[in-house]
Amino acid sequence: MRNLWTKAGVIGSVSVAFGSMLWSQKQTESDQVASSCPSAQTNPSSPYELKLVQVLFRHGARTPLKSIPGVMEAQWVPTLLEPPAHTHINYEVTDLHGGPRPLAPVEDSYRKNVLNGGSFPGQLTTVGMQQLYELGKKLRSRYIEDTQFLSSTFSPAEVYVRSTNIVRTIESAKCLVAGLFLQKQTEIVPILTTESVSEILYPNYHGCELLKILVSHRWAESSTLPDIAADLQSIQSALGIAAHQRIDFILIRDDMVAREAHGLPCPSVLDTWRNKVEQRAVDMIYHVYQHNNSRENLQLCVGPLLHSLLTNIDEKLEGTLSAPDRKLFLYSAHDTTLIPCLMALGIFDMKWPPFAADITLELHQHQETNKPFVKVSYIGQDQLIPGCSGVYCPLEEFKQVLSAHSMSSEGYHSLCNSKGGLTEP
Repeated sequence: MRNLWTKAGVIGSVSVAFGSMLWSQKQTESDQVASSCPSAQTNPSSPYELKLVQVLFRHGARTPLKSIPGVMEAQWVPTLLEPPAHTHINYEVTDLHGGPRPLAPVEDSYRKNVLNGGSFPGQLTTVGMQQLYELGKKLRSRYIEDTQFLSSTFSPAEVYVRSTNIVRTIESAKCLVAGLFLQKQTEIVPILTTESVSEILYPNYHGCELLKILVSHRWAESSTLPDIAADLQSIQSALGIAAHQRIDFILIRDDMVAREAHGLPCPSVLDTWRNKVEQRAVDMIYHVYQHNNSRENLQLCVGPLLHSLLTNIDEKLEGTLSAPDRKLFLYSAHDTTLIPCLMALGIFDMKWPPFAADITLELHQHQETNKPFVKVSYIGQDQLIPGCSGVYCPLEEFKQVLSAHSMSSEGYHSLCNSKGGLTEP
């Protein structure tokens, strides 16, 4: 097989996943989702009572993971990373049990490289911090100001905050909490992380041998698909990039979108290629994750995460949550988390999730029948999940939708350690 991991090193934020397996590699990421279902606010006359909220969100705008080789570089100066005063809170990063923060080899790999201007790759910027602060304010409007579902001051008994062990997601979680509670806190905000080998908040190629094998094959294919390969050759020629340079559409998109988010100049030739770059980047990532007639790929990408979300719902209904007063779970993650989750839910719209995009799951109970329902929104728009009889989806229907891809930790590790008849490429 060709040098797959040289190629994987420039796959944009896909390498959050690949980066877990190959610390020295690099990693990517803007359009809104359309929905026929308007976002509905909970109101006193609703027959549904809100019981639990879970928010899975992408970090904010960041520096690129790798510049397009041989192309006019932007100046990524450190002043682009200054935190706004209103995003400051008192927080600490721990492991899942409250102990010291685990080692962060993915983050360490970023620090081995410096972008033009002096910043490191993949760092949350002032723009990104503000994006997550604004997302926090939107959640505040819905869950504090409109419904008084949450207290107006942060409480760890009420709110659980988990992040991948990467600085941009940790800082994104901090900024969201600052916006959600307007910096009001009486206790330190714990942001929980785990070591790379056991991470479930992105497809974990380092911790799952079978997933590495499955995706290796599909990743190798993605840039050689006829339409993608022809367009890639054309854009390399238009940008004046030598044929031997290892690039792909996800890398190009990553640099382009990072520049656009910060008002930094792009090569003018990209103006005419912008839509094509977006389309081909999505085509590539979809090819990597799509499961065809096999469900294993998405199971291994997000099965344990989906299982965790469903477990939180069951435990809330049963009154067995470890923190019985918990009302909100926050998960700070990546585009490579949201895309396979959207695919598993059947609502991926073939558009790359923008910075600060969120998938929100609300658990409701019907006030007359006590039957549980789940309502899913994506970037603020309620979603009608295929297989659900309504936007308020009966819990049993929702579980059935996810049953093909949700997977317990035990099942996940058993499948990961079995190569399923595949051989190492």
